[in-house]
Amino acid sequence: MPLFMLNYPMIDPVMVNLGPFPVRWYAMGYIVSLVLGWLIAMRLTRSETLWGAVKHPAPDRLDDLLVFVAFGAVLGGRTGYVLFYNLPFFLQNPLEIPAVWKGGMSFHGGLAGATLGAWLYARREKIAFLTAGDICSAVAPLGLFLVRIANFIKPELWGRPTDVPWAMVFPGAGPEPRHPSQLYEAGLEGLALGLIVALAVRMGAFRRPGLTSGLFIGFYGLARIFCEFFREPDPQLGFLFGGATMGMLLSAPLVALGGALVLYSLRRGPVAAENLAAEGS
Repeated sequence: MPLFMLNYPMIDPVMVNLGPFPVRWYAMGYIVSLVLGWLIAMRLTRSETLWGAVKHPAPDRLDDLLVFVAFGAVLGGRTGYVLFYNLPFFLQNPLEIPAVWKGGMSFHGGLAGATLGAWLYARREKIAFLTAGDICSAVAPLGLFLVRIANFIKPELWGRPTDVPWAMVFPGAGPEPRHPSQLYEAGLEGLALGLIVALAVRMGAFRRPGLTSGLFIGFYGLARIFCEFFREPDPQLGFLFGGATMGMLLSAPLVALGGALVLYSLRRGPVAAENLAAEGS
């Protein structure tokens, strides 16, 4: 037992009841992140100075990007959780697969689904796929921050036992004080990553398609691997081998992919005006 310990703030996971329908903080995290992300994306696409010669969608064409990416993220997130984290349970209980309101979403599956949605949108709008990905990557840290805060409020995805002064006893996690790993992830995957991406955008990253996406993917992978050292593994999986967790294994390829995208975009350089036709093909 640590000498000092923070009290867990007991917050009702239900934000408000609309008649018989409870609106949970977890769901609100997704809703607010989508709406605010859409508004920020509209502002970014209005600023021509950020894009240079890169062909990008007009602000009034972003509604479909929101729909494509949101649908892909939810479908991919649930599919990823089913396949990577709890497949035996869902094979025995297939009717539980669509019950997303009970929790159980995978960021890595959601990323794959959102990527597919961005690709379909780029194909329809005749813009470069990497440009659509850059728009999504510029606003994604906001969603990560809000959802990790919602994980803390629920509470779920708590940390491993510890004696640090800021340890907390989480309801449903036993009597041991634990790392508030949800807040670590909110700080690194949300605030810190958001700052990195925002600075890159202001410095002209949109003019190099793929740079913003590479920074987001690569630094997310690093942040997630770091936070996994403090986060309690999912009980149905535990540690896989050598102390590794499923989150670590799924994040390692993101670090490599992100680094490759950054190198590709930097070597390619800013898009020149004469290449606009090629960018939209």
